[in-house]
Amino acid sequence: MKKPGFFTGIGCFLRGFRLISTAGLRRFVVIPLGINIALFSLAIWFGLSWIDNQIDRLGIFITESTAAFMPGLANLTEWLKWILIPLAILVILAMIFYTFTILANLIAAPFNGLLAKKVEDHLTGSRSDEGSGMTDTIRDIGGSFLSEFKKLFYFLVRAIPLLVLFTIPGINIAAGLLWFIFSAWMLAIEYGDYPMGNHSIHFTGQKQVLQGSKFFALGFGTATLIATMIPILNFIAMPVAVAGATTMWTDYWKGNMDNH
Repeated sequence: MKKPGFFTGIGCFLRGFRLISTAGLRRFVVIPLGINIALFSLAIWFGLSWIDNQIDRLGIFITESTAAFMPGLANLTEWLKWILIPLAILVILAMIFYTFTILANLIAAPFNGLLAKKVEDHLTGSRSDEGSGMTDTIRDIGGSFLSEFKKLFYFLVRAIPLLVLFTIPGINIAAGLLWFIFSAWMLAIEYGDYPMGNHSIHFTGQKQVLQGSKFFALGFGTATLIATMIPILNFIAMPVAVAGATTMWTDYWKGNMDNH
């Protein structure tokens, strides 16, 4: 089979929209959806309030920086504001919404694992015999939280040096793009965990699977990240991504694992 690419990953995410509205799966979406709505409502309020307070400060910073390093270029100052302020807002929103995505997934992890299990049953036409409904979910809460904390540690070890780049003039522009790519990769890790974790493939094994299909994973992660940044759409992004990641697992990765 030809290795799936970037746009195939996007397609898997989009397929999640149809899956979460499928009869028999909708009831497993309710709790993750409720958690996501609550936290992203808070994220939107926090993000808009913070940005509103920072835009003037950012404008003053750009003006003072230009005056210090390039005195006499008043027109350039206005041009820089038009370019850098929207870019800064985009990066800030990505950071805020990604942070709240981590929190939402930490809280909803056991329910997302159950949703992934039911989506896989639907896609394969089989019934899992690994547990039954909420009882199995409660039993797996400890394992789900442990997995989330491993991903959080993986994220922090890489995110902190990347955030330092934002403080270096010149490099900080490229840092925004690097942060976007890193966030997309982390979302692929985040949501790929649910279907793979249901098959006892742990964090190290999950990373190996994802690294074997980097562009596929980045396509999925990019679509997920963009969805989390769009108002209203971000409310349903989490269950859509769980369903989409399960599609990636059943259609592309599971067969390869079975062949090894």
